[in-house]
Amino acid sequence: MHTVYRAENLFDAHLVKDALEAGGIPAFIAGEYLTGGVGQLPAMDYIAVMVPASSLAEAGGIVAEVEARLAEARQAIGDELPDDPLAAPC
Repeated sequence: MHTVYRAENLFDAHLVKDALEAGGIPAFIAGEYLTGGVGQLPAMDYIAVMVPASSLAEAGGIVAEVEARLAEARQAIGDELPDDPLAAPC
């Protein structure tokens, strides 16, 4: 198994895993349950999405597409947020 994606959180890891599996590539999330043991500390670099070596080349394109979509979504959300969170209209 080879790491194709290091996730910041479980949501991103599952999005990548689901996209890989939809493309016919078996995927595994390593470190999924380690985040519970960390407690209140940020879970940095614990979560990785892994695929078999035979699927490594094909997985790269799918991961790149998911990363691009995540970046677009984060940018869209960031554009909508006010600079001062207390100034948001109710």
